[in-house]
Amino acid sequence: MLLVTKRSGKKEALDLDKIHRVLTWAAEGLDNVSVSQIELKAQLQFFDGITTSGIHETIIKSAADLISVESPDYQFLAARLAIFHLRKKAFGEFTPPDFYTHIKKLVESGKYDKHILEDYSESELNELGNYINHDRDLNFSYAAVKQLEGKYLVQNRVTGQIYESAQFLYMLVSACLYSVTKCKVKRLDYVKRFYDATSKFKISLPTPIMAGVRTPTRQFSSCTLINTDDSLDSINASASSIVKYVSQRAGIGLNVGKIRALGSEIRGGEALHTGIIPFIKHFQTAVKSCSQGGVRGGAATLFYPLWHLEVENLLVLKNNRGVEENRARHLDYGVQFNKVMYQRLIKGQSITLFSPSDVPNLYDSFFSDQEKFEELYIKYENDPNIRKKQVKAIELFSLFAQERASTGRIYLQNVDHCNIHSPFISSVAPIQQSNLCLEIALPSKPLTNVDDTDGEIALCTLSAFNLGAIESLDEFEELSELAVTALDNLLDYQSYPIKAAEKAALLRRTLGIGVVNYAYKLAKHGLKYSDGSGNQLTHDIFEAIQFYLMKASVNLAKEKGACELFNETTYSQGILPIDTYSKKVDELVSNNLKLDWETLREEILKYGMRNSTLSALMPSETSSQISNATNGIEPPRGLVSVKASKDGILKQVVPDIKNLRHQYETLWDIPDNKGYISLVAIMQKFVDQTISANTNYDPSKFESNKVPLKLIISDLIFGYQHGVKTFYYHNTRDGAGVDTPETVVEESDDGCQGACKI
Repeated sequence: MLLVTKRSGKKEALDLDKIHRVLTWAAEGLDNVSVSQIELKAQLQFFDGITTSGIHETIIKSAADLISVESPDYQFLAARLAIFHLRKKAFGEFTPPDFYTHIKKLVESGKYDKHILEDYSESELNELGNYINHDRDLNFSYAAVKQLEGKYLVQNRVTGQIYESAQFLYMLVSACLYSVTKCKVKRLDYVKRFYDATSKFKISLPTPIMAGVRTPTRQFSSCTLINTDDSLDSINASASSIVKYVSQRAGIGLNVGKIRALGSEIRGGEALHTGIIPFIKHFQTAVKSCSQGGVRGGAATLFYPLWHLEVENLLVLKNNRGVEENRARHLDYGVQFNKVMYQRLIKGQSITLFSPSDVPNLYDSFFSDQEKFEELYIKYENDPNIRKKQVKAIELFSLFAQERASTGRIYLQNVDHCNIHSPFISSVAPIQQSNLCLEIALPSKPLTNVDDTDGEIALCTLSAFNLGAIESLDEFEELSELAVTALDNLLDYQSYPIKAAEKAALLRRTLGIGVVNYAYKLAKHGLKYSDGSGNQLTHDIFEAIQFYLMKASVNLAKEKGACELFNETTYSQGILPIDTYSKKVDELVSNNLKLDWETLREEILKYGMRNSTLSALMPSETSSQISNATNGIEPPRGLVSVKASKDGILKQVVPDIKNLRHQYETLWDIPDNKGYISLVAIMQKFVDQTISANTNYDPSKFESNKVPLKLIISDLIFGYQHGVKTFYYHNTRDGAGVDTPETVVEESDDGCQGACKI
């Protein structure tokens, strides 16, 4: 007879009937699952003296190992067992404690923000506690529970002690975000509605909010955009800002394009400049200097223009060839293009490279005035007194495409689209960079020191709508109201470690609300990425999202006033996203608007908007798992994804696989990128910031198993022609391991969720 070691240390006989009862409870209402099979698989791993915790972990793993295309419900059975285990670890029993008592205990231990008890009375917290539906814990998938356990639930990350359950998390996030609402009756109504929207997976929240709101750490913006000038003071201020924000869960976008090139004069010719690369290595050290609240490591994307004099060396910074002295492999890079660059390529001409310090006003006009840029660019090309280098455009584009393909992490920003199709007036508030994951496009200004209030660190606060949980486009009206009010409140609720960030956040009040579960939405309607069948639905969805987000912001402006720098937006001039998009999109889908944009335009001109931006389509690797959804706008790599992470092997099954198994178009079934890019272009028509859009290539489809650089460049041109602002990852199918349309093995990537993945 096997003996079991209890939590108290006492030993008693193994009770198989108790295990059977727990498994039977977990299997209730699920299809095609076998309790006896789990029992048999688990019992083979039991040993004398095994702890009760070890038994529970064994049966959880035994159930999780059985998750498959044929038996997807094992993911819910394993999740229920894992929830049972988490609650036992957190509370000592399955039933959660009284809400108010729980909060008081965790405030006293320093785990929860003390302001929760100051902002809400005991009776209010009791009312909210009574509203919580703990049964919603049973709707999670196994991968979701493991993500909650690993990243989101408040815990001691040294000992692994868990202090809360998921429904406490959702209710406390809601309560904290609406704590700044003055009317108490209205406040409790908002808290309950937002709790319902998040705990029912209709609204998805990013890692900084899920992991941080309710704790004493109050910095929850997902994306930080830092701009450095061409001076040591600015460079050092940028490095210091990076350390502060990396330590508080934010992903970093850093613009380094203005730093002068190697060999430039400094101090009137007293010395020669060391160039940009030593400073990039300095920034790399700052990014990796600390972890993000113990949740993940720091990550950053650095931005520079294609015409920078050092571009040929900058493009290979991630390349595995070369030595550490001339590489900075632990950062990602965003290369900036505009119409002039593409025209030189198409016409078979050369691109001229300059040091920004040698060509007055060229760098600034690259973002603020495209006609002025072209005029100055040609002028400086023809000036024999200016240091320059000419490279054939096809050679430069090919080097970019080659490095993008070999590393997967050299990104692209079309700065003219980011400024022309933008909520900001480019002559006043130009977009000079993007963020870590290429979905944010906000103004930023270099700092001269960390206390500088003339500089501007741009912050963006994210969330997403779960398209799979939304049946009617009309639902976006209420969900937009909830998302906008909650995130706008967060701007006042959170702390700001740097004054330049606080200034920008509170004057511009920028939000970025995106989507998850787009692939499921297409499959549910029998539509595909590749053949244009999803174009009209996509147009309708994103029109509704942007319209209702803007309407919610106008309504908030009526109540609280427009953001202070509303006058720096095109919205203040009555110019909307539907006015500035690339008209090439009309070749993909009819410009048949369904909503009353003209009345909205009139309302905006009359009342203004509370927020300068409202939409951005970000990666959502983690939060999509929490919602049991597909990742952002991406096609699934397989119907079951086997993801290796620090939490072990996690199997994620696409939603409703039992009914939609043959409706999903998986990533490597898509013949080329044109259909996907077309859908991104349609989305970009309405999205006021930008989109983390990927390109994907299967070498086995090409001669000698090699993707032609010509095709990669052609896809980038197609995207540019249709108004796509940014391209994020370049994914290559490597054929390693299990990799079929049914099951695919993936390495979990925390580099971006990093905070900007939600």
